[in-house]
Amino acid sequence: MQAFLKGATVQAARPQKDKAAAGPSTEKKARALPWVEKYRPKCVDEVAFQEEVVAVLKKSLEGADLPNLLFYGPPGTGKTSTILAAARELFGPELYRQRVLELNASDERGIQVVREKVKNFAQLTVAGSRTDGKPCPPFKIIILDEADSMTAPAQAALRRTMEKESRTTRFCLICNYISRIIEPLTSRCSKFRFKPLANQIQEERLLEICQKENLKYTKESIAALVQVSEGDLRKAITFLQSAARLNVDKEITERAIIEIAGIVPVKMIDNLLHICFRGTFEKLEVAVKDIVDEGYSATQVLSQLHDSIIEGDLSDKQKSAITEKMAIETVSKPEDGNDDATPGLSAL
Repeated sequence: MQAFLKGATVQAARPQKDKAAAGPSTEKKARALPWVEKYRPKCVDEVAFQEEVVAVLKKSLEGADLPNLLFYGPPGTGKTSTILAAARELFGPELYRQRVLELNASDERGIQVVREKVKNFAQLTVAGSRTDGKPCPPFKIIILDEADSMTAPAQAALRRTMEKESRTTRFCLICNYISRIIEPLTSRCSKFRFKPLANQIQEERLLEICQKENLKYTKESIAALVQVSEGDLRKAITFLQSAARLNVDKEITERAIIEIAGIVPVKMIDNLLHICFRGTFEKLEVAVKDIVDEGYSATQVLSQLHDSIIEGDLSDKQKSAITEKMAIETVSKPEDGNDDATPGLSAL
């Protein structure tokens, strides 16, 4: 009996030991954040390049009332980061979870959710003070990220809620395409367009991250990051983290950035254009097959071809004729039904 009880106590103690041993590793995993989240702006002042919306939010932080907001623009320009940073400054870390409801494209946001979850949250009244004694606005914020993916009936149901609960709730709609938001919603919001980040701003942020992470880099690699991201800072930071993981304790080079981004080497594009202009069909067929075998994206190839043609020494008539053919071939499907064929390159 004593042996049985002793065995039971040992078995009971073992999970606790395992749990204690697993504690530090889980903590380490929790601390390992993607750099996009790690370096997300913590306050409105840290938001880069969006002067108009930052000025409006600063006024609201000083005590002025906040209107319903509509943020639109390309991805990776700071739309979600800006409103989250403003909400943290308004409500503080303790009230943030109680006062902010964030719904993303991954959440169910049909008409039923708008009628129940959003409406119920909007109807709650809140006090005008924080636990730390600082002044706090007497309203809540509902953030609807990727609002352009909401159905038209859900947007229509949201219109009435925005009007009815204006005393206790402010809405922030975030989207890439403002044309997909119904007119009654856009007319109830202050609209702010988020511009693609300027090259200099992106370069400053990337250099700042490199210094904080003690990375070795070249000027060419930072320039390549800025070029491939096309104003999307989130993409640039993600590529930088990938390059840092692949080149541990080594210098991040321009070649590494180009490989991670899936960019077609300039020499390959120039060779393809040279064959198109002066070569034979057989040579062109071999060149296209080489590009397909390398696994490059057809969209990326066409994009780089387009840029090379526009910047090349051709007449305007020639450029327009070539780009028109590229546009037609991009939307057309391969005639033989082969999904592996590269659309657009067949025109060459």
